[in-house]
Amino acid sequence: MKPQLLRVPNAQAHSFSVRQDKMTNINNRWHYHPEVELIHFHRGSGTQFVGDNIKRFLAGDIVLVGSLLPHYWRFDAPSEAEDVSGNVVSTVIHFMPDFWGEQFLDLSENKPVRLVLEKAGRGLLLTGRLKDEVRQQIAFLDHAEGPDRIMTLMKILYTIYRSEEAVMLSSIGYRSVLLDSENDRINDIYEYTLNNFHKKIYLEHVAGIAGLVPNSFCRYFKSRTGKTYLQFLTEIRVGNACKLLMNDNINLKEVCYESGFANFSCFYRRFREITGQSPHHYRITVAN
Repeated sequence: MKPQLLRVPNAQAHSFSVRQDKMTNINNRWHYHPEVELIHFHRGSGTQFVGDNIKRFLAGDIVLVGSLLPHYWRFDAPSEAEDVSGNVVSTVIHFMPDFWGEQFLDLSENKPVRLVLEKAGRGLLLTGRLKDEVRQQIAFLDHAEGPDRIMTLMKILYTIYRSEEAVMLSSIGYRSVLLDSENDRINDIYEYTLNNFHKKIYLEHVAGIAGLVPNSFCRYFKSRTGKTYLQFLTEIRVGNACKLLMNDNINLKEVCYESGFANFSCFYRRFREITGQSPHHYRITVAN
């Protein structure tokens, strides 16, 4: 994917920024930036794109995104009961990998911090007790002043280093080719797919949106993402199915067709391929 370079504003009085967002979809585009990003979602849910990884995100999730790693969080439209307006949606921390000085991470004592930042180059999803520990540390960091800010950030990174509950997101071979000239084309493909995955998508149409003929589009998309457009579309559809499975009032066939699958056997097979379990088992073990 060809992401958009995002300029992250930084408070002049601090070496890195900590902010609380009260609106969803603030950076509603596939983008990247030189800053490392640590984000804690307090409310909302949606589809998460980190490198070549696509999955659902939920309230409570914490993700560490490395420098220049493309990412995008597409929030679901909230229902009236889930309206998040006016409430804190996420806490977002941005810092340059070398903000503490060019030689700092070369110190032997700081090897754990350097290793975590290297792993963050593929994106890290924090789980289990690690997520709970880091959530508390982020809450403290939001109000910390002076040296406590830097020491707390280092503590967060060291906590991640000591744990085995950080899950890498992007594949080991993922590489993003960063060409700003293609931002609009890729984001148009994203938008069209996210708005139309629930119905039949014709390759000729989506290729036309990219200004390409189908064969050229297939080569283009694969070269930029490491996956075919069909794989990408299927992952979007399975992600939507995961969302619908949270609602016990929707039966499995409705989940299948509302997610854009043409038949139940295809839905069942693709869902198992991507999640490792059947839709029924997912509903029992994950959704409930």
